[in-house]
Amino acid sequence: MSREARPTSVLRLALPHGAGWAKAVAAGTLSAVCAVALLAASGYLITRAAEQPPILYLTLVMVGVRAFALGRAALRYVDRLAGHDASFRQLAVVRTEMYRRLASVAPVGLGATGRGDLLTRLVTDTDRLQDLPIRVVGPLVSAGVVAVLSVVAVALVWWPAAVVLVVALAVAALVGTVATSAVARRSDRETAAERGRVADLVLDTVRTLDVFTAYGTLPDRLATIATLDARVTRAVRRRAAVESLVGALVGLVGGGAVVGTLAVGAPAVVSGALDGPLWALAVFVPLALFEVVGAVPLAVLTLRRVRAAADRVEQVVPAVVPAGIVPEPDGPADPHDLVVEGPVALSLRDLTVRWPGAAAPAVDRVSLDLFPGEVVVLEGPSGAGKSTLVDALVRFVDHEGSYTLDGVEARSMHPDAVRARVGLIEQDPFVFDQTVRQNLLFARDDATDDDLTEVLERVGLGGWLRRRGGLDAPVGERGGLVSGGQAHRLALARALLHAFPVLVLDEPTADVDPDLGDAVLRDLVGTARQAGRTVLVVSHVPVPADLVDRTLRMRDGRLVAA
Repeated sequence: MSREARPTSVLRLALPHGAGWAKAVAAGTLSAVCAVALLAASGYLITRAAEQPPILYLTLVMVGVRAFALGRAALRYVDRLAGHDASFRQLAVVRTEMYRRLASVAPVGLGATGRGDLLTRLVTDTDRLQDLPIRVVGPLVSAGVVAVLSVVAVALVWWPAAVVLVVALAVAALVGTVATSAVARRSDRETAAERGRVADLVLDTVRTLDVFTAYGTLPDRLATIATLDARVTRAVRRRAAVESLVGALVGLVGGGAVVGTLAVGAPAVVSGALDGPLWALAVFVPLALFEVVGAVPLAVLTLRRVRAAADRVEQVVPAVVPAGIVPEPDGPADPHDLVVEGPVALSLRDLTVRWPGAAAPAVDRVSLDLFPGEVVVLEGPSGAGKSTLVDALVRFVDHEGSYTLDGVEARSMHPDAVRARVGLIEQDPFVFDQTVRQNLLFARDDATDDDLTEVLERVGLGGWLRRRGGLDAPVGERGGLVSGGQAHRLALARALLHAFPVLVLDEPTADVDPDLGDAVLRDLVGTARQAGRTVLVVSHVPVPADLVDRTLRMRDGRLVAA
């Protein structure tokens, strides 16, 4: 998908459809027509009344002024109500679609996008898409219709005045939109990018505040955040200055249109070729018209901001899942495929994994077998392809070659069915900001307290659970109240509750003190072995030989002699 095409699908998705949105556009257009007609009719009424005709000649215009005044207010209310209702309803559709796309590419498809930047894109940038119908499409449609009707009305009164009005509209469009577009485009890009960086830094600082404080680097970190925030502030101020400049320029051109209409109509009025009250009507039209048309340059500038937001959203949640990433199917897996009884044999033959855009494969023709109840270690230096192989085993990334589970090709299975058989305990296992009980029930919601206590005993957390006060003990945000080893044990307890036939332990001692690493690893592997699980331990450091049945070594994406 090209860069120019990226925001298109998101922008189209953000635009409401249906009767509610049509009512909002119609009401907004009629409200703008009433606004111009109100001022024009008022000018005609005042000028005509100065001639002191019989009151009967003014009755129709007086009724029209009242009708336009009431219509303008009532239609404006309908426009705001229906427009915001349609926009908010469509925003819910946009959010749902964005999270559906996110589920299709996560976790490996997010690339290097930071958590704070991702949050900014999915919240702030997505919310900004609601400006498309309210502040872009609606004002553009209303201004276009009113401008055409106004030119036609003025032409019926005095065609030279219509020419002046057309020239003024063209000048306003040129000066108000084109002349300021470069400044606005640069401001939008800077604002969107810098906001993402600030969010990343703030989130990272809050999460590791104790580390920055302990090492005395918090002031430097805060200074960096302040510097980036100042850039965002300058970009926002630049945009506000551009919008103010646009408003001033459009108002100036509108005043010029009034003066031009006066100039071309005065000789005709003096000569009697043009009726005085009708000339007043033509003069008053630009005054009201440019109040409506003044929203056009701002709508164009807002469209640039919306497109920038849509582009940022599309970068992390594209409409088309990139090649090499396994998309989530639209439908759920067959419930029978999620029930696994007994051991599962895993077999790889010439398995190759290629990351999108990479020339060389990250995993190159790997063949191995994992037999039921076997413990296998996969060693290798960082960057050897171990984590990529793990991502292929749980169907985060697609593969070439053969990958079968009990003889069934994994590519032909629903991803959830594969993940019901192959469980992954990541290097940094996620712990919810809930109680110990809720962290375990996530794996099996029908488990009793006795089941939970028993599985915690099996993973060596029984004494810790009693000291913490039982299953209702909190674990803190992202496991802030537990150690790295305890987080891995909790993750193993969840895996045992879920009864995965094959367990993959990705760097299980990465966040554990080296003196405790062997003990934690022995407990994890020993417990999994006793439960009859097939275990694949992925590690870049040596694992004691007495814990495993086989040791494999990986280098540059290939298996080599251990």
